[in-house]
Amino acid sequence: MKNKASTILAHVTGCLVFLLLPVLFSPGPQTFSETLQNWHTRRDLLIGALFLGIFYLNLQVLIPRFYFRKRYVVFVLLQVICLLAAIFIASKLVPNEFAVMRKAMPPGGRFMPGKMMRNREMMRGFGPRRNDSSWQSLLFEMYHHLFLYLVMLFFAMTIRINRQWEKARQEKLSAELSYLKAQINPHFLFNTLNSIYALAIDKSDQTANAVIKLSEMMRYVLNEADKDKVPLDKELAYIRDYIELQETRFAGSVPISFVISGDTDNRVIAPLILIPFVENAFKHGVNAEENSDIKIDIAITDNSLQMVVINNKVTIARNREEHSGLGIENTKNRLELIYPGSHVLKISDEKDRFIVSLILLLA
Repeated sequence: MKNKASTILAHVTGCLVFLLLPVLFSPGPQTFSETLQNWHTRRDLLIGALFLGIFYLNLQVLIPRFYFRKRYVVFVLLQVICLLAAIFIASKLVPNEFAVMRKAMPPGGRFMPGKMMRNREMMRGFGPRRNDSSWQSLLFEMYHHLFLYLVMLFFAMTIRINRQWEKARQEKLSAELSYLKAQINPHFLFNTLNSIYALAIDKSDQTANAVIKLSEMMRYVLNEADKDKVPLDKELAYIRDYIELQETRFAGSVPISFVISGDTDNRVIAPLILIPFVENAFKHGVNAEENSDIKIDIAITDNSLQMVVINNKVTIARNREEHSGLGIENTKNRLELIYPGSHVLKISDEKDRFIVSLILLLA
């Protein structure tokens, strides 16, 4: 909303400056009202208003339909037609006062009213001494306003090309995020099904509850993962469900500390952006034959979230080592795409511990 308001303000300011150029550069030390009484200034104001209309016509129609489709000849012809049409309309609505006086002059006579006589120096040189409807006059006016028209066209093309580039960038970003999410979801499902499988092998009474918990988590993934942002409390509830599922699997044999502090109300976050670090801790930090310990702290302040995940390093199978970095690498890429310049991620791979520290600026 803020960006939209800034864009509208920029357009309004630009239009006003563009329209005031004839007044600002009018010759002679005149007052504003005297400047507006000059036929040439009034015509320039009208031509400026028509050029603004052509500017938005180019911005919304001509550039995307002809220039972007490489129909350059048609595009140039339309520009020439627009320029001539604007000058022709202005010459009809604001005629040259010299031409009007010459039409009113008696045959073979001389006619110069006092007002025109007093201002003849000011009006001298503002156009050809021909009728404004002639092609010579139109060509003169076209030459006179050609530079201004080219400036207008340049800005229209610059804005439209920037929009096209931004649209392409957003489409690429969306495609990359969709690809990364598609990798994350099966990865999560595989790990969670392994946990439930272990419960089933042990014929645990918690198996049914684990299946229900998994269904709730999958509902969240299916309903929220395709959104740009989700409520922070939902994302944290998803993480809490995952940890509870793991606690059920290990039946209290693995020390797990999960602490959330701060206010989550009215906070939003990218979906599934935190869970890979939690998953990684359980993949690297759990082994029944070794000392396992996992700590997860999440602190929310006024405008940021800080997450610290610590797990002891244990021996893992070779195939798990080869694929263990998939979720972390995907999350790094997502952070760069979604939170460019507004996150700090530090990963410490120590001898006995693996530490992840993430700071996110929340919206």
